[in-house]
Amino acid sequence: MKRIRQARGLALLLVVAVTGLMLVAGGLSLVGVGSRAAAAPTDNCSPPGIESASAAPTNLGAADKGGDEDRYTTANVTPLAQIDRNALGLLKPGTISVGTLSDAGPSICVNSKGVFTGFDNELLKAIAAKLGLQIQFSGTEFSGLLSQVANHRFDVGSSSITTTDDRRKTVAFTNGYDFGYFSLVAQTGGKIKTFGDLNKNTRIGVVQGTVQDDYVRNTLHLDAVDFPDYATAYANLKTGQIDAWVAPSAQAEGAVKPGDGTSILENTFSVNNFVAWAVAKDNPKLVEALNSGLDAIIADGTYAKIYSDWEPRELPKGWKPGSKAAPLPKFPDFAAIARANAAKTQGASAPVARKGTLAQLGDTFFNWDLYKRAFPDLIETGLPNTLILAIVSGVIGTVVGLVLAVAGISRSRWLRWPARVYTDIFRGLPAVVVILVIGLGIGPVVKDITDNNPYWLGAIALGLLAAAYIGEIFRSGIQSVETGQLEAARAVGFSYRQSMSLVVVPQGVRRVLPALMNQFITLIKDSSLIYFLGLLATQRELFAVGRDLNAQTGNLSPLVAAGIVYLVLTIPLTHLVNYIDVRLRTGRQSEAETEPTLPPLPADPAPSGPSIDKSERG
Repeated sequence: MKRIRQARGLALLLVVAVTGLMLVAGGLSLVGVGSRAAAAPTDNCSPPGIESASAAPTNLGAADKGGDEDRYTTANVTPLAQIDRNALGLLKPGTISVGTLSDAGPSICVNSKGVFTGFDNELLKAIAAKLGLQIQFSGTEFSGLLSQVANHRFDVGSSSITTTDDRRKTVAFTNGYDFGYFSLVAQTGGKIKTFGDLNKNTRIGVVQGTVQDDYVRNTLHLDAVDFPDYATAYANLKTGQIDAWVAPSAQAEGAVKPGDGTSILENTFSVNNFVAWAVAKDNPKLVEALNSGLDAIIADGTYAKIYSDWEPRELPKGWKPGSKAAPLPKFPDFAAIARANAAKTQGASAPVARKGTLAQLGDTFFNWDLYKRAFPDLIETGLPNTLILAIVSGVIGTVVGLVLAVAGISRSRWLRWPARVYTDIFRGLPAVVVILVIGLGIGPVVKDITDNNPYWLGAIALGLLAAAYIGEIFRSGIQSVETGQLEAARAVGFSYRQSMSLVVVPQGVRRVLPALMNQFITLIKDSSLIYFLGLLATQRELFAVGRDLNAQTGNLSPLVAAGIVYLVLTIPLTHLVNYIDVRLRTGRQSEAETEPTLPPLPADPAPSGPSIDKSERG
């Protein structure tokens, strides 16, 4: 037994050492990584500059040349000087609260310094400055963004949102600041050339809830493969898991790289479905102010500067940003710059050969430079937030779960039934639904207490979810204790409450420690779901940090790096609880095992007397 325990201890130390080395490997690169990060590496969340200018695409779909009439752009706007900044209905006076995404550069993203930026958000910053307002960005998921704006979780939704008639039923939109191209991306030289080549046997990737999703399902009448973000969808295209990807043109142009073996094959466009910011329908004053600010930055050249830095491409015929009265922005000749760039690069570099499958997988998941770049932010931002969320929700879940367990085995049905109903509801609902209901339902009620920050509401939601499972774990442990324990305690004079709290419950809890640790490990991983509520860049947990760097680079290696940190957290915890469980079941090593064994005593001498001949025995 002693050797077995020593072996287990060595195994635990080995696990801790290996995982520690992983962190040290990341930590040793902090100096070099920090210097590279300070140099603002070029990625999907860095302004590409006017050198990347492109002409208007000539490969427009035959039926989508943009000939329909613009029915939504306002004829003019209220002069900026007449905007009452105190009547904008902002959640926090003087500050525009913006819900945005972090994974769709160059439009909306988090850069290498952990700052929300991108073309859409830089425009909003300029408009806020014109209005004399502060601005605060929070990251969220696109699938819940419009409902969060409609329910006043955010003042504005900024996510390259293409306006549609269906979306206008939920929220109001500003005038357009960008145009609604979206692109068909597929393997270069493959069977798919145009949107017309897509059929029911084609696996078409889209981001769930986007206008591209709607286009594939309701215009093309085809099934789509839904993904949570653009980077994951494109990674699946590169590795051949899907046949085509329909995406906003800006995200498609930013994602496709030489050697990927993919191309943008065709684009579509409609002047009615321009890109705009979303605002709650009951807040027309804010829409009016944003429209005025947009026209103002168009008039003073700020729009043209930001546009040239982030998305330098020709405007489609029949469309311009802002109101119908706004001047046409004065852009450089993007078409001429594009032609000049093409002439410079023509013949200067050989075509990049497509990478093999193994090379593609290796580059996608095991890029060591990106591992080094990911670890500092994972450790400094993601790890503390993950631990805070897991610990707070774990404490809440343990306390509430123990109450549920005791109530569930109570003699009173007035305690048993509420505990059972609670457990059934919270175990039956998806975690995301509970988090959104608590965050969006309770959030507006307690916004004065939380400062409209749902971070702690998310932790509470996780804790209430965990309580339903922990309560059942406790209940099973308590009921596994032999009834004789309770009877013995009552026999020596303990009351029922004393018998349960001092004898039965402690034994039951000890028996379920491994299951409780498994639940805590689940909480560590489920902390990533809090991002649906919309968090500040400083509140991102491990998965969100990894996903943001994944979006910046178009590579999945940062997510693998986040997975390594999850392993660093969970593997030692698993071995620790196993060690504690063994100690509780077997106790300390007995003294008999630790003291040296004495040699046996010599045999007693045979008694003296006359010898007896064996032959005489009768």
